[in-house]
Amino acid sequence: MVLMIDTTTSHIGEQVVEELLQRGANPTEFELIDTTGMRISHCVGCNYCWLKTPGICAVKDDYEPILKKMNRADQVWLISDTHFGFVSYQTKNIVDRVMPLVTMYLKVKDGQMRHVMRYDRQLDIGVIYTGDGDQAYLEWWCKRTALNLGSRSLGVFEEARRKEAVLCML
Repeated sequence: MVLMIDTTTSHIGEQVVEELLQRGANPTEFELIDTTGMRISHCVGCNYCWLKTPGICAVKDDYEPILKKMNRADQVWLISDTHFGFVSYQTKNIVDRVMPLVTMYLKVKDGQMRHVMRYDRQLDIGVIYTGDGDQAYLEWWCKRTALNLGSRSLGVFEEARRKEAVLCML
């Protein structure tokens, strides 16, 4: 399943859904979450999701259903406005809160320390952004984030190139 999480003020996710449908995608194979009106806090670093409530975030807000859907998805597409060249704080909060998907245990893989995944599921990550994002930095960040989750980057696409991103979803 493809999960798209839209934090943009212009609701770009709706346009991505239209592109998917035009290309013949089955609506049961993707889901769009529009975070408008949702309360998604930042990670407070309490480590409860590792130690006290394994796999469950201690912060109680609108994020938990998103995390559960992320855990079932094959692909997660972050659709974000950019500020100062980087994703919005709303998108950053979503990414920072994926820690319940990993354990506190570490392993060396390809010469680098990585968290041991809590679940066998790997979710590949892509980014579609609006504004003046720093393309090179966003690509590096997406690759590093995917690497930390034991998955792969699907790429980073500015909003004008969303059709290319849709091709990566099918």
